Amino acid sequence: MKARPADQLLLLEVASLDATIRSSDHQRRNPTQTARVNELLAQRQSESAVLTGLLGERDDARAELGRLESDVALVDARAARDRERLASTSNVKEAQGLEHELASLAARKSALEDAELALMERLETADAAVAAQETVIAQINEAGAQASVEGKAAVAAATATWEAATRDRAALAAQVPAELLAAYDRIAARGVGAGLLRRRTCEACHMVLSGTDLQALRQAADDDVVTCPECGAILVRTDESGL
Repeated sequence: MKARPADQLLLLEVASLDATIRSSDHQRRNPTQTARVNELLAQRQSESAVLTGLLGERDDARAELGRLESDVALVDARAARDRERLASTSNVKEAQGLEHELASLAARKSALEDAELALMERLETADAAVAAQETVIAQINEAGAQASVEGKAAVAAATATWEAATRDRAALAAQVPAELLAAYDRIAARGVGAGLLRRRTCEACHMVLSGTDLQALRQAADDDVVTCPECGAILVRTDESGL
């Protein structure tokens, strides 16, 4: 195939835009923040499970404290009735029985109040653990929200780059002879379509060409369309090629 050297040079710009299009398309479809967001979601799920356990422990402590408070109220009510009966009775045996029961109730109340104090300390510790865990989850949520915002911004930027490169590529491709562009597109469908030959190195695959290959290139006319023997990309030759 024949093509003017100037037209072949255009392929380098097309290849550069194609690389930008591929890169920006990947970035807009797979922003780097996605992995971080997924990591934070998994972390939040794990920490939420911990919070559920802590809430359960706190609820159990509150329920137990409620039962103790109810028991204390019952003891107080029973003691109040016994004191009323004691104040109104003239029966010595009944009075002795009431006094004994009041002493038992006082001991029961003291034991219940000791249990209440211990349970209140346990509940205070449980409240602190829940608050600390909620802070952890809030921090994860904040980090997730920030990563999400950054991801959306990255997608928007990559999309803008992709759209601009796509427009520029279409405008530039219109300047390339149809046959040359078709050849380039066939090659680009499986890899880099064109690369500059600079100092005997193909910049499409970064391989240094052998002496035999270079000799064949020296014998080719300037308007011959040649390809890299290593990667198959169209080799664009200039004064930098080292031929």
